[in-house]
Amino acid sequence: MSVFTGAGVAIVTPFHEDYSINFEAFAELIEYQIANSTDAIIVMGTTGESATTTIEEHIEAIRFCVKTVNGRVPVVAGTGSNSTDTAVYLSVEAQKCGADGLLVVSPYYNKATQNGLYHHYKTIAAAVKLPIILYNVPSRTGCNILPETVVRLCRDVENIVGVKEASGNIAQIVKLFALADGVADVYSGNDDQIVPILSLGGKGVISVLSNVAPKQTHDICQLYFDGKLKESAALQLKAIPLVDALFCEVNPIPVKKGVALMGIAAGPVRMPLSEIEPAHEEKLRKAMKDFGCELI
Repeated sequence: MSVFTGAGVAIVTPFHEDYSINFEAFAELIEYQIANSTDAIIVMGTTGESATTTIEEHIEAIRFCVKTVNGRVPVVAGTGSNSTDTAVYLSVEAQKCGADGLLVVSPYYNKATQNGLYHHYKTIAAAVKLPIILYNVPSRTGCNILPETVVRLCRDVENIVGVKEASGNIAQIVKLFALADGVADVYSGNDDQIVPILSLGGKGVISVLSNVAPKQTHDICQLYFDGKLKESAALQLKAIPLVDALFCEVNPIPVKKGVALMGIAAGPVRMPLSEIEPAHEEKLRKAMKDFGCELI
């Protein structure tokens, strides 16, 4: 049983100007997502600035998200770390908070071997009962989870169920599907590759785009599932200028500004990230308007 199908939003974490979490704005964003057909909420991932939150904030954000969602859609908690012990701790705490699943990024900086990755993930999985989605994003972590390792983990470990594939390497992703033979749920980790991955048998997307265009991102997936392949592909292609704008600076700088442009107080990004350049903000505003986003 998949944790979810369709478009799950990799949700931003709103901050006050003093960089504390703005839970009022967080609740507003969660409600906006659910009202606009988001299929799941992924909290405290890269887009949620998990790298610069304390462990206490990390757990508090998960707990708040679960409570606010109140079972209306699945909540998947980001609990990865480059320390296996820390990842275990966060995963256990997320389970206590009531999360429906975990998204566990590959260890960053350490550059683990494939055997090291296998035992890292197996150790985390043994500590919890929740389904785990691996997160492969080598451009940020310096560590690539090879298809053979993904498949080995999904075959050997009952509660490791799939992977968010953000390598951008379509050849690697094709190989993953060929080796997996249905044993691994694959989610696109890149908003410009939703339809290609669905066409190979993917379950959906864990999406940055969904923060500002939840209904459209959901529709890309649902149209595909409904057999309306041309309509799904057309909407995917229409989204490309906005996807480009959302990554004109490192994520989540642009998308956090995009949420603010819709009237939700997303607040600043935490250092070492910096605020979006004015020219990039104008590019983002235009792309959002052209795609039908709700701007203030």
